[in-house]
Amino acid sequence: MASQVKPDLLSSAPAHGARHVAIIMDGNGRWAKKRFLPRIAGHRAGVEAVRRVSRAARELKLECLTLYAFSSENWKRPASEVADLMGLLRHFIQSDIDELHANGVRLRIIGNYRVLEPSLVEMIDGAMARTAGNTGPVIAIALNYGAQDEMVRAARRLAQRAVAGEIAAEDIGVEAIDEALDTADLPPLDLLIRTSGEHRLSNFMLWQAAYAELYFTDMLWPDFDAHALGQALDAFRMRDRRFGGL
Repeated sequence: MASQVKPDLLSSAPAHGARHVAIIMDGNGRWAKKRFLPRIAGHRAGVEAVRRVSRAARELKLECLTLYAFSSENWKRPASEVADLMGLLRHFIQSDIDELHANGVRLRIIGNYRVLEPSLVEMIDGAMARTAGNTGPVIAIALNYGAQDEMVRAARRLAQRAVAGEIAAEDIGVEAIDEALDTADLPPLDLLIRTSGEHRLSNFMLWQAAYAELYFTDMLWPDFDAHALGQALDAFRMRDRRFGGL
């Protein structure tokens, strides 16, 4: 049964102040290893955590939840594991798109997902098109995503516009780069969470995290739930965010 948000967390939700939360979902393999299970069992449990946390994000009134599902470096993993991950993604879209759409959620993909298998790309495009007109929260899935690759692609787009005479080189500033990134129409990132006890960003939303609050937990991703998200938001609420000021 999906974990439910506790009443005290719901009552404090409007006060937490976060609009956009991103999560590096780490620890599926270690979760499985601790239970003497194959890694795919950990990934399946991780998908259940995605469902729990996505529902909690809606109840906690987040505008956007971004989840790091598959990095551009994950291609280095064994081909069988990559195939399992893509199969889980297919299943998630097929089984959950009705619920997401019914709840007004807008599905977004960030990253260079178009290099994936054509039928999967078609499925992703269909899911995004189906939810594009929704006005509720955004669930953004980072798929074949790497922050350095994202910035390279943004730089190329701006360079091409400059060569075409659409913009002048001196007009390229922070705002122009923001607008060229995959996250252009998403709220600014407020809180970045990483599970499993690791303390690094692993090439995730490097530009967007410039002034985001960072929250690290030893909890493995398959164990993460609504209460854990609430704890992270409670910690965020206590931070003094000065953005370089006093």
